[in-house]
Amino acid sequence: MSYVCSDCSYMTKKWVGFCPQCRNRGSMTEVVSPGAALSLQPVAVALAADEQTPRRPVGISEVDHVLGGGFVDGATVLLGGEPGVGKSTLLLQLAASAGLGGDGPGRILMVTGEESIGQVGLRARRVGAVVPHVEIAATRRVEEVAAAAESGDYGLVIADSIQTLVADDVDGAAGGVTQVRECTARLIEAAKRSGTPVVLVGHVTKDGNLAGPKVVEHMVDVVMHLDGSDFEGLRFLRCLKNRYGSTDRVGIFEMTETGLREVPDPVGCLVSGWRGLAEGTVLFPSVQGRRPLLVEVQALVTPTKAPQPRRSVKGVESARVHQVLAVLEKHARMSFSDHEVYVSLAGGIKVKEPASDLPVALALASSWLDRPIGKIAAWGEVGLTGELRSVGRSAARHEEVSRLGVATVISPDTNGSTLVAALDEAGLLPAPRQRRSA
Repeated sequence: MSYVCSDCSYMTKKWVGFCPQCRNRGSMTEVVSPGAALSLQPVAVALAADEQTPRRPVGISEVDHVLGGGFVDGATVLLGGEPGVGKSTLLLQLAASAGLGGDGPGRILMVTGEESIGQVGLRARRVGAVVPHVEIAATRRVEEVAAAAESGDYGLVIADSIQTLVADDVDGAAGGVTQVRECTARLIEAAKRSGTPVVLVGHVTKDGNLAGPKVVEHMVDVVMHLDGSDFEGLRFLRCLKNRYGSTDRVGIFEMTETGLREVPDPVGCLVSGWRGLAEGTVLFPSVQGRRPLLVEVQALVTPTKAPQPRRSVKGVESARVHQVLAVLEKHARMSFSDHEVYVSLAGGIKVKEPASDLPVALALASSWLDRPIGKIAAWGEVGLTGELRSVGRSAARHEEVSRLGVATVISPDTNGSTLVAALDEAGLLPAPRQRRSA
C-alpha cells in the first residue's frame, strides 16, 4: 500500500497531509498495488483444525498453568503490571527456567531498554538466574530486536519494555502511540515469520490499565497482568486474553529476597490465623480464574457522632458495600447512619465478583450486633430487594471450604433465597426494635 500525488505523481509509503514535492494539499491518494489479492492462498478450515500447535513449557508451573501449557510457536505475549511488582524478575526467572529441560526453547535473549546489562546481571545473581543459555542485550532499536527474533538463533525473545523501543523510520518519541503501535507490529511480524515466541513488557497507567494504544492488546496473542499486595508479598498472574487457551486461570507467587516463589496452595498465607472467634469476620471462598481462593472478610462497625460517618472499603468494590448497607437497613432494620463502617479483605486481596455480597453482609451484621458467628463460610449475590442469587462454581467453593475443615456454609443454594433467612441461619437477626446509639 502506498500514497501517490495526483498532481505530480510523487509516491510515499505513509500518508501525509500535503505532497512534499509540489506542496499541494489534499492531492495524496491511496493506491493498492494490482494483483495483491492474487497472493492469497486459502486453506480449508478442516485442514487448519487438524494442524497441531505444540507448546513449549516454561518450567514454572504457575506460568505454564496461566499460559495453558506453555508458549506457542510464533506467539506474542504482552505482560503488564505496576512499577516494582516484579515483571522483570518474573521474566528473568522464566528465562532461566525455560530451556533447562530437554524440550525447552534453548537460547533465550532478554533485551533491556530501561536498564544496563550490569543492572540486569545484579538481579540475575540475586534470583539465581545465572545460566549459560540466557543472553542479555541493551538496545532501544526495534529493528535489532526483530532481527534477533527472526534469525532463528533464539527460542524465546523478551523485550523489556515495549515503551522504550523505537523504529528508525517512524517519527515520534519512544512510548508514543505511533512508536508503540509500529514496534509491536514489527515484532509480531517477526515472531510469525520465524516461529519464535516474543514476550513484551508493557507499562501501566495510574488507573492500572496497560499504557499505550488499546490496539496493541488486540494485536498480540496473549495479554497477562501481574498484580498483588506489597504487604503480604503475594503476586497474582492473570490472563486477560489468550488466543490459544482459556483466560480464567491465575498463577500465584510470593515475592521473596531471592525472587518470586510459586504458591500452589495460598490458604496458609491468607487464612492461617483465622479462627472465627471475633465478631465481624467471615470466610469467603472467592474464585480467581478457575481456582477457589479462601479469603477473610473483615468488617468493623463503630458508633460515631460525626455528621458524616466514614466509609472505608478495601479489597471489594465500594459500590457493592454501599448497596449491601442499604439492603441491611431496609430489610434487616439495621441502621448505619450514625456508625462508621470499615470493610476489608485480609491479605490485601482484591475481588470483583458479586459473590462477596453475602459474606460482607454477614460480617457487617456481626460487627453491628457485637456478636461473633463462629467458623462460617459464605458466598452469594445480594439483590436490592433482599433476595439472594446463586453464583457460579459453587461446587468448587464447597470443596475448598471442606478442605479447610469449615462445616457451616451459608449460600443461596443451601440456606434459602433471602438475606433475612441467611442472617437468621447465622444467628444475626436483631431483636425487635433493637437499636445502637453512639
